[in-house]
Amino acid sequence: MITRELTDLAAELTNVIDSVAEAFGSRAVPTVDGELDCDPAQPGHLVCWQYGVRLEDSPGALRVLTEAVRPTLEAAGWESYDRSTYREVIGRFSREGADFSVHIARDGRGVAIIGSTRLVSVNRDSEEN
Repeated sequence: MITRELTDLAAELTNVIDSVAEAFGSRAVPTVDGELDCDPAQPGHLVCWQYGVRLEDSPGALRVLTEAVRPTLEAAGWESYDRSTYREVIGRFSREGADFSVHIARDGRGVAIIGSTRLVSVNRDSEEN
């Protein structure tokens, strides 16, 4: 069901999330990597790609987010938003059809990064050819 457009968006999102994860440490473990059907009313017509990683330990994670990750992404054209709660610091980033969030647990239990591409229409006629 994967379209060329979705494949390209997925590759870009994966590369960005992996590079952000490297800023937090070298032991990121993938948690989700795949296509998601996003249209409950008409299954199989709209899909997106989700990708995520987790780091169990990341010393200085808040400093890394504020001093390295956020400025680097903003310079590359990503818009950033603070979505923090009392339980976690959350930095959300969006650009050209993709978005992801960096979650840093306030209790020191690591960093999770998860994102998704924009919705892409599945053209069944082109898949049959």
